[in-house]
Amino acid sequence: MASTAEVVVAGVGLIPAGEHWTESLRSLALRAMRAARADVPGLQPQALYVANMLAPSLSGQTHLGALLADFAGYHGIEAYTLEAGGASGGVAFRQGYLAVASGLIDVAMVIGVEKMTDKVGPAVESAVASNVDADHEAVQGVTPMAQAAMVMRRYLHETGAPSDALAGFSLVAHKNAVTNPNAFYRREIRAEDYRRAPMVSEPLNLFDAAPIVDGAAAVILARSDRLTSNDAYPRVRVGGSSVACSVVALHDQRDLLRLPAAAESAARALSQAGVGLEELDLFELHDQYSIYAALVLESVGFAQRGRGWELARDGAIQSDGTIPVSTFGGCKARGDTGGATGVYQAAEAVLQLQERAGKNQIAGARVGMAQCLGGAGATAATHVLVRLDGC
Repeated sequence: MASTAEVVVAGVGLIPAGEHWTESLRSLALRAMRAARADVPGLQPQALYVANMLAPSLSGQTHLGALLADFAGYHGIEAYTLEAGGASGGVAFRQGYLAVASGLIDVAMVIGVEKMTDKVGPAVESAVASNVDADHEAVQGVTPMAQAAMVMRRYLHETGAPSDALAGFSLVAHKNAVTNPNAFYRREIRAEDYRRAPMVSEPLNLFDAAPIVDGAAAVILARSDRLTSNDAYPRVRVGGSSVACSVVALHDQRDLLRLPAAAESAARALSQAGVGLEELDLFELHDQYSIYAALVLESVGFAQRGRGWELARDGAIQSDGTIPVSTFGGCKARGDTGGATGVYQAAEAVLQLQERAGKNQIAGARVGMAQCLGGAGATAATHVLVRLDGC
């Protein structure tokens, strides 16, 4: 029988995103898992969901579920690895949510971990390229960056937007990362910096692309009736959760400038939560490349087609009001942690809703949405999180 209790995010754990040359993948994961457990001492996970994209290629390691459960001392529990490209973290979060919502388990831990620095140079590029269609794109030398560049070129052509149209997203991200202790780049940039940045895959410049870094983030999901009445922080429930898929190869997409999976998963999650876009107080979107930030805002409904680039102003997105995005720096400045991205996003949104965001705090935040993408929008995982007052 399905549980009637709400599913809440009971604990979060984050480690700084960066280049952790001297640490192993399992040690990074353990640090985040221990931090999440410290949020809710006494809650023992009954299942472990691991989000990872590149461990088989870069670390030579599969079977991460059992490996991390053993390393953390969670003997006897069920454990799995979930892979969906850059959306792996969001997909793992959803599986943990579904398990608890079903009533079959009371407590689940979701851990996203990525160790990019186990290899360098071409080995990393080759591994990242496995995220595109291997038979029809990667074999021709297409990488995720090349995909984003082609999409951006089409966007600038179709909209007539200036070459620096997407600068605002990078400026917003870097501004918000300055006060995030877990961010890789903690320095603001100016519009002039963006315009003078070197090209990495024309028309993408250096500030249009997020740095690929190591990282680990964890959340504990639990039935609300498993928590005590004297919680240290306000409770945050999972109001809506959805995953949707589209096509992987660019040449198979009907419209390069629309992300149907992002639109569909967001619509479902919002509907489940009974929330409209106008009720969101923050949106942690996937800005691995700045072009996707604009396309997500358009596809989800914050902007009309071809107008998403106009929305980044003064650290917020303007659309019939103000909704902050990338409030801790996003992928662009926090760092792109691959399969762990979706867990970072969820944890950061929870910190905002619990008023634990420090200098990054969005005043009065009660409802947040997090969305991560796999590939060029081929997979989208969206979650709506709602603060519960009076708990």
